[in-house]
Amino acid sequence: MKKRVAVLGATGSIGKSAMDVLRDQKDRFQPVLLTAHSDAKGLLKLKEEFPAALTALSDSASAEGAQFDFLGRDGLLNAIAVCEADIAVNGISGAAGLEPSVAAIKAGTYLALANKETIVMAGRIIFALAAEKKVRVIPVDSEHSALFKLIEAHGKDNVSEIILTASGGPFRGYSQEMLSRVTPKEALAHPTWNMGPKITVDSATLANKGLEVIEAAGLFGFPPEKIKVAIHPQSVVHSMVRLKDGAVYAQMSKPDMRLPIHEALTWPETVYSPFGVLDFASLSLTFEKPDLEKFPMLALAYRSLSDGENLSIAYNAANEIAVEAFLKEKIEFLEIPRIVGYVLESVNAGERLESLESIEAILAADREARKMAEDLIWSKK
Repeated sequence: MKKRVAVLGATGSIGKSAMDVLRDQKDRFQPVLLTAHSDAKGLLKLKEEFPAALTALSDSASAEGAQFDFLGRDGLLNAIAVCEADIAVNGISGAAGLEPSVAAIKAGTYLALANKETIVMAGRIIFALAAEKKVRVIPVDSEHSALFKLIEAHGKDNVSEIILTASGGPFRGYSQEMLSRVTPKEALAHPTWNMGPKITVDSATLANKGLEVIEAAGLFGFPPEKIKVAIHPQSVVHSMVRLKDGAVYAQMSKPDMRLPIHEALTWPETVYSPFGVLDFASLSLTFEKPDLEKFPMLALAYRSLSDGENLSIAYNAANEIAVEAFLKEKIEFLEIPRIVGYVLESVNAGERLESLESIEAILAADREARKMAEDLIWSKK
């Protein structure tokens, strides 16, 4: 019997990789829901290719008369609730992916999660809900997919620390003066991965790795001091675990997001995949420490992880606003961490570091942090 799959954000970078996996293994998977935010043309093409699948466009204004099964934000959430998927790949970018994750879990759907903000913002609530509904959250980020497999293989009790790798982005080795002149076009030229604009800028600032540190804590239950980051420009080693005896084990593959998506969709089985196969004959690997002074977004992430859930929400929200402003050339590259740092200080000063007990409260904290960041950007004009 084929596994029924929903792909949320099917026209984005993660979604396109997920669709490749579904095409490659048509005998295993049946798409039952395909969604997009505003890419009506891309979603229409998928509808023609997979006519049996439901379609949902969350930005109804972008439909322009095209026929989809569900429209608008509420339509998207309703589509997730009724599509009867066995597993949903959540490739939606940013905080907008949180409510769809909740909707999938409430529907009793396993979650193949590429939307790291779901865990960064609401990990504790998400896992409590998943336990209640008896579903699994399976990470799709290449680093967390690797850790998921490594910890599963060796046992969490035997792991002394986890090590996330980072490519270092396009500006590894830049001086502070060079970073001050970075343009959006340069920031979008990632040396290894083909990703959407927001996550590509996050990789350039190391905010993406900061979010992944927070996500790793939520997914695997390790404290900040047991989560390390190593710069690894080749992006071949996706993560490592150090066992209590000192031995280090790594997951290695080509930098191809189709492999972790394939692994999430086929879990708990290990099934042949054509994606990610390495050629060791020409392989050379290097590692180095991250420069936290030139790339303070990683240090700010560790701080937010240590100082309370509300700061992790603020970190993500302020970063989304700052990255958007940078891409629109309203602020400079180095202002991104300054804005995020300012918002973290403001939230901390307000002493609102209590645990948030509902998705509504989390979204309210998210909106508050966004407004702080927007007000600061506006004041600079």
